[in-house]
Amino acid sequence: MPIPAIIADNVRLPVIGAPMFIVSTPRLVIEQCKAGIVGSFPALNARPAAQLDDWLAQITAELAAHRRAHPGAKVAPFAVNQIVHASNDRLEHDLELCVKHRVPIVITSLRPPAEVVAAVHAYGGIVFHDVINRRHAEKAAEQGVDGIVAVCAGAGGHAGRLSPFALVKEIREFYRGTLILSGAMSSGADVLAARALGADLAYLGTRFIATAEANASDEYKRMLVEARAEDIVYTSLFSGVPGNYLKASVARTGLDPDALPEGDKRSMDFRAVSREGTELKAWKDIWSAGQSVSGIGSVEPVAALVDRLAHEYAAALSRVNGN
Repeated sequence: MPIPAIIADNVRLPVIGAPMFIVSTPRLVIEQCKAGIVGSFPALNARPAAQLDDWLAQITAELAAHRRAHPGAKVAPFAVNQIVHASNDRLEHDLELCVKHRVPIVITSLRPPAEVVAAVHAYGGIVFHDVINRRHAEKAAEQGVDGIVAVCAGAGGHAGRLSPFALVKEIREFYRGTLILSGAMSSGADVLAARALGADLAYLGTRFIATAEANASDEYKRMLVEARAEDIVYTSLFSGVPGNYLKASVARTGLDPDALPEGDKRSMDFRAVSREGTELKAWKDIWSAGQSVSGIGSVEPVAALVDRLAHEYAAALSRVNGN
């Protein structure tokens, strides 16, 4: 199962730091790439839109400088997430900037990304598309994507309901390209398990919120450390698309996390939820997290976390081999 050379030749671990709304900014992305895993961020995190140009220039320049200063180090490429949906009126603008800066990897979400694939392939970049079921994966494969992100049960943010044992198997029945697995992973052993299951790369998001470089409040990070897997609620209320959130962040708003109404699938505007005149929004006030909170015990720098993941990965491989 192929991993594109731009990733295979430049990573310490087969890991992509998932793009997280608000949380992923250049500081986090740069440290992830320097540590030897792919760092990524949503284009929409750059606000106003013109800031995206500055962010792409900053990330590109800092990683190039780090490669020159550390010629023997594994310095990973970075990725930008593009929301391919009618609600995203920035898509054309943001894609043009990705082309301008020749972003190595573009990760698309929601609608099949034919126009994005054409634009990115034209300069030699690669496109991964995230899916939650076989039908979405088949559509993405038809568009010529270079990889599929299988977003399974337990993943943070917008996630599916299927077990990775089911979805990876179904996708591998027809797809031989790069397969990336997302869902409830927080350790190096989890990364090895993803590969044993048939994925090429692991997609970790929630675990990187609890790092020094993540753009998240201390309260958010503390809540992650204190949470267990059962403290995650799956709901479509806050964006119209089902996703996983911290129950404690929902409960503090006065809403009952165990009795939430359905959201409007057509909106995708992360609209506010009103409570006694207060406006509340997903990610800003109601915090996303996956079931991988079960493996978060502390807040630490990205470099230290990746070091530990690498040691855990090696130890798990040795254990499986009977060493």
